[in-house]
Amino acid sequence: MSDSSFPLISPPDEHVYVRARQRQAELTKPAGSLGRLEDLSCWIAACQGQCPPTPLNAVATVVFAGDHGIATHGVSAYPTDVSVQMASNIESGGAAVSVLAKRAGASVRVIDVSLNSGSEADTHIRDGSGSIDREDAMTRDEYRRALQVGIDAADREIDSGVDLLIAGDLGIGNTTPAAALIGALTNTEPVVVVGRGTGIDDNGWKRKTAAIRDAMYRVHNIHDEPASVLQFISSPDITAMVGFLAQAAVRRTPVILDGIVVCAAALFAEKLAPGAKQWWVAGHRSVEPAQEIALRELELTPVVDLGMRLGEGSGAVVTLMIVNAAVDIIRNMATFDEAGVSTASDAETSRTGDSGAEASHAEDPGTEE
Repeated sequence: MSDSSFPLISPPDEHVYVRARQRQAELTKPAGSLGRLEDLSCWIAACQGQCPPTPLNAVATVVFAGDHGIATHGVSAYPTDVSVQMASNIESGGAAVSVLAKRAGASVRVIDVSLNSGSEADTHIRDGSGSIDREDAMTRDEYRRALQVGIDAADREIDSGVDLLIAGDLGIGNTTPAAALIGALTNTEPVVVVGRGTGIDDNGWKRKTAAIRDAMYRVHNIHDEPASVLQFISSPDITAMVGFLAQAAVRRTPVILDGIVVCAAALFAEKLAPGAKQWWVAGHRSVEPAQEIALRELELTPVVDLGMRLGEGSGAVVTLMIVNAAVDIIRNMATFDEAGVSTASDAETSRTGDSGAEASHAEDPGTEE
């Protein structure tokens, strides 16, 4: 795998998408009356290459965890040791994403890419990342290794038979590199992309804005080099997520995106693997302003808007429940023919037939005695 290229991405099956649209028109409802549920069901059918699609019985949520050097400079409301503690909480089933995933029928796995854990696992690239306002997030070799961690994670899940993937993020301070990445790639002013993250106060917001400004300045001349931008101002965990999202598209597997951190990774995955975005749906609208900018660039519209900003993949898992409902609709709803229900065209035919008969009767004087 080179620094910046993936195999050519082929789109979901367009012919199956058309068949799914036709089936939606045959179901016992006015055309388009179920809104996004119809869109989602057709997308899943096209991704699977069959209509109706099969149920999403195997969904994997992969949470990419890492610490960030910038977090030591007052850009977060929480201390950095929370990251390791929360990773353990997710794995033990006590985190929001754990609870939501159980309800949605999805599995959850945490990958320690760059937590300050001292781990010797193959997926652990380093402890933390550089403070991106003044130093590179990682070396070039670490960038390549992190990207491969994400590729391998996608392959592992897809080879095990998953129907759909969800990427989650974990790490104190991770909205700072995410906002910087989005600002750099979309040429947006730092002050526009800065959000409150874990709930920082005004002084914290000012420090975060300055950090994002300085990070963006460090890459202002290399916007057309996504691999270098990732190396300089992202983090190993975000880079792994880039590889994960791109490889899912290579392997023709649909993905539900989460909040700002996942969407920042998605922007770069689309750069490295053009066309990958056709295999993704935006799960929820985050309150972080940079996420909306990223989604606009990707031309994706969120399914839900619940005022969420937690991360972990939590918003995407909530959306999974809606996607499952969409699949159930196209699979299990009766057609007009099956239910013996008249269609709008039947009513039009009836009206046309009645008026034609009346006209014929009026024009034939011989019908009256």
